[in-house]
Amino acid sequence: MDIESYKAEVGGFVDRGNYHAAINIALSGLNACRRNNDQDGVDQCLGVIRGVIQALAEEFGSQEFLERQ
Repeated sequence: MDIESYKAEVGGFVDRGNYHAAINIALSGLNACRRNNDQDGVDQCLGVIRGVIQALAEEFGSQEFLERQ
């Protein structure tokens, strides 16, 4: 998997506010790495997913929620 291309694709969806697509693509990348026994790729995909979740929290979370993080 071309991880940089994958990150750019997911990031593009996040930038446009399409979190549903970003999560779906991120999970697809994770599954592809798992099928290929690519643990480094899995770890990188998890980092990307974490970034999408953080963007969601920052955009939609209340101040109270963000302070608990």
